[in-house]
Amino acid sequence: MTGTFEELIDSDKPVVVDFFATWCGPCKAMSPALQQLADEMGDNIKVVKIDIDKNKILQRKFSVNSVPTVMVFKNSKQLFRQSGTMMLPQLKSAVKPHL
Repeated sequence: MTGTFEELIDSDKPVVVDFFATWCGPCKAMSPALQQLADEMGDNIKVVKIDIDKNKILQRKFSVNSVPTVMVFKNSKQLFRQSGTMMLPQLKSAVKPHL
């Protein structure tokens, strides 16, 4: 990932951020749905995965206390946040209002 997290979320297209951990089973289960979301939505969105064990500062900044936690940002504003496993239909419904 090039640039800062702040630069990344300062986008005019929705940025889906998945806060995850490599040891998290539900995170692994959700990974294919995130990939499918990225494939289906293409250039209309960005999907970013943030490993909380490697990014403690971001984990604290956004108070991520459980994984997976999905957030949607656009123009640096947090528009959506949900903890727990989300499948493709839920991910789509979180993103579509912000396209």
